[in-house]
Amino acid sequence: MHSNTVHSFHIPVMGLAYTIDSPVKVARFGISSVISIVEDHLIEMMRKHYYPVLNREYFPISTNEEDYRAKRITDYLNLIQEIVQQQVEKIRQAVFDKGSELVKYFEMLPGDSYLRQLYIKMTETTDPSEKNKLQLDLRNQVKPGSIDVNIMTKTDRDQFTKDDQLIENGSDAVSALRGFANSKLANASVVFSAGMNPRLYNYLSTCPAFDVNEDGEFSKKVIIKVSDYRSALIQGKYLAKKGIWVSEFRIESGLNCGGHAFATEGHLMGPILEEFKLKKQELTDTLFELYNAALFQKTNKRFKYPPVIRISAQGGIGTNEENELLLQHYQVDSTGWGTPFLLVPEATTVDDETLALLCAAKEKDVVLSHRSPLGVRFHYLSGTSADKERQQRIKQGKPGSPCTEKFLGFNTEFTKEPICTASRKYQQLKIASLKVQELPAKEYDRLLNEVLEKECLCIGLSNAASIRYQKVFVKNLPSVNICPGPNIANFSKIVSLQTMTDHIYGRTNIMTNADRPHMFIAELRLYVKYLEEQLQAELQSAKFDKRLKYFKGFYNNLQIGIDYYKLLNSSHILHRERFLQDLKTESLKLDQLAIQYHLTDHLPGIKKASSLMEEPAV
Repeated sequence: MHSNTVHSFHIPVMGLAYTIDSPVKVARFGISSVISIVEDHLIEMMRKHYYPVLNREYFPISTNEEDYRAKRITDYLNLIQEIVQQQVEKIRQAVFDKGSELVKYFEMLPGDSYLRQLYIKMTETTDPSEKNKLQLDLRNQVKPGSIDVNIMTKTDRDQFTKDDQLIENGSDAVSALRGFANSKLANASVVFSAGMNPRLYNYLSTCPAFDVNEDGEFSKKVIIKVSDYRSALIQGKYLAKKGIWVSEFRIESGLNCGGHAFATEGHLMGPILEEFKLKKQELTDTLFELYNAALFQKTNKRFKYPPVIRISAQGGIGTNEENELLLQHYQVDSTGWGTPFLLVPEATTVDDETLALLCAAKEKDVVLSHRSPLGVRFHYLSGTSADKERQQRIKQGKPGSPCTEKFLGFNTEFTKEPICTASRKYQQLKIASLKVQELPAKEYDRLLNEVLEKECLCIGLSNAASIRYQKVFVKNLPSVNICPGPNIANFSKIVSLQTMTDHIYGRTNIMTNADRPHMFIAELRLYVKYLEEQLQAELQSAKFDKRLKYFKGFYNNLQIGIDYYKLLNSSHILHRERFLQDLKTESLKLDQLAIQYHLTDHLPGIKKASSLMEEPAV
């Protein structure tokens, strides 16, 4: 766990607005959470909302100010920290009465924690002197969870001056990192997601905030979100050579997650976690050698022993048994619970209309879509106000969104200046281009749908906070979209923060879908379905034969995962017979695909891939 965290779980970043102020809601109870700092317009809106909480006047940071983006982020993070510090001090001064936040702090802790045991001892103590002594000890050990930030490395537009000169170190991700680095946050981490960004990582190596301090600790740490061991090794080595230590690798399921889904090539979470477990020391030793050499070159000093590397995991966790499987069997340091916390207003910021949709969501309502302008698959909840708005614009003959934020503007297909594929400008130009190509009707409709499916995320993922706090974000654009993981179908009621922590730690059960499969099975199903969709999409393409090697590798990796799960024997898989039966069902589906598309020589193929393109498969 973080050195200042008393819980064994964290709340990952969700969307833009959904965890934008989660630390204000949960940090005082020792729970760590992650803020997205990509959208500085949203952050400025939240500055305006929270300054009155401290009874201080809000002064806007104008876009005309130099480095305004970094300044907004720095000030907001300082503001959040100050609020949390006041909250913690207030808790420490509270009395141990039922219902008080001081009691709530200790009641929410995991059952096996030292502090919870000390609290129980205090409640059972009858000697007044001893009780007072224990209460003082408990108060002194109240510490907040960490206030961490997330930077999606792909959202890194260049920025230019008014006379069209490139601003050095002014790109979106780099300036966001500078905003975090300049903040007063301590024992906080920046979480990098969406893969490696050399420019961002190179700038990171120039930030003194990430250097080791005199105590051999890091006041600001680096966490990298990865989907497999290879990614961790590559990114960790790149940074280690530059004198940056990665304090945590955060493993996220490639498909069984919320938001953008960065699918692996069929590598499943169980085997990935096993590899991290077996190779953690090897990973530490490899990175430490490179880091120590770089550190000596920079400071003429060396570490005698490597700093700690933590491993955490997230994506589709839904029960205490799964949580314990990760903590105990795979020995991860923390688990990430994201989607279920969308139904906890005490922890996240979701507007009432969207909250109702989340409660009613079924499996069919969460779609692994192509909505994101980034071109990465994106879990999307159907039926949101933004979904309806997109469809209405199409009906009116005005597809696309006004692009006010421009964070996802990377396309230069028709323009010199990069624009967003969800923007009205791009979609009008692209549709016009398709019309003049005189394509077959079926092909035209397919390509048209690809264009129209793209949706503005900058505004849609921010508006929940605007609605909740009655602040104008973008005038006349009030619609909301949301990106829960498929796990939302298993939770259907709003609960308190304490109830959710009780569920995580096995003290209660709020699961509403009794037929929910194990998280590993749920992920496997998603991957089998994902492979089938890719095969069907490529079947009529001239690229099929060229892609066959990839498909075979994907199939083999899934098969390796299935074989691994067959041998997985853990006391934390309570319903093993059901687990094995579900495994067999998915294995049969996979074998049927292998036969149909000739993905392996070990099963009797019906037709070769080349002949599949000529006539329907049997």
